[in-house]
Amino acid sequence: MNARDENAFVVERCTPAYLTPGRKAVLRERAVAAVAGLAACTACPRHCGVDRTAGELGICQVGRHARVSSAFAHFGEEGCLRGTRGSGTIFFSGCNLRCVFCQNADISQTLDGQVCGPDAIADMMLALQDAGCHNINFVTPEHVVPQVLEALADAVGLGLHIPIVYNTSAYDALESLQMLDGLVDIYMPDFKLWSDDAGERYLHARDYAARARCAIAEMHRQVGPLRLTRDGVACRGVLVRHLVMPGLLAESAAIFRWLADEVSPDTYVNIMAQYRPANLVGRRESDGTDVRFAEVNRRVTAQEMTGAYRLARAAGLWRFD
Repeated sequence: MNARDENAFVVERCTPAYLTPGRKAVLRERAVAAVAGLAACTACPRHCGVDRTAGELGICQVGRHARVSSAFAHFGEEGCLRGTRGSGTIFFSGCNLRCVFCQNADISQTLDGQVCGPDAIADMMLALQDAGCHNINFVTPEHVVPQVLEALADAVGLGLHIPIVYNTSAYDALESLQMLDGLVDIYMPDFKLWSDDAGERYLHARDYAARARCAIAEMHRQVGPLRLTRDGVACRGVLVRHLVMPGLLAESAAIFRWLADEVSPDTYVNIMAQYRPANLVGRRESDGTDVRFAEVNRRVTAQEMTGAYRLARAAGLWRFD
């Protein structure tokens, strides 16, 4: 991280937003309304319109109840999330994107995991809290916001008292994010790609960037720049992740400029080098000839990562790793 005045973003106390007086009743009302909306689902930007309450499935392939792949204290997240006791991650199965390079395709696209009602997810949250986790970290929740809300309502009623992290691709419906206003403490969106063509080719979502911009702007409106406690643990705000991809630094540059100019130069960005060919990238076509997505069938170079950091700094960002 570059240093300006990081102390300006340090707070003394970390009280979850959902514990604000009167918020429990609001949470329950929103949960009821959101679940009712599953009857003609518009929970994410796909707006499939299927009746998930009757078992109909849209692109995410998840019905009335969420599927959970795993729940555990995660020590591989950003340092400000994992702290010393881990981030209490709950990984949801299914996804509304179809990223050709997805490293978790077994979870996101083949629905590995168990169907869980709100009581089961609430129990997971409380168990992670009891294990000492700093927060509850919902991973890939874009398509299950109604189920998250009803589970959160149950957990809060049973004594949940640690911050909520909403860990998303940023392909979120604005209406779903508005349902979370005042309930989520930390938003952690990816901002994967900038151009419509790249969104269509690599994510199967031509409108990805437009949706991500709308979503991240709303997240920032709700919680502002990332704030940390004195021991360096995140307690409120937006943390953007950006995965640098081979040969696509122009996408990175556009994202950094937008974050600095239209959101805030104080936006905290994790610039990630973890890209590797996965899922469909590098596979042969059915006739055995050409390698699919050959242009991204390699790791990111050190020079590309240096370039990404330089582009972030040139855009006016200063809080980045």
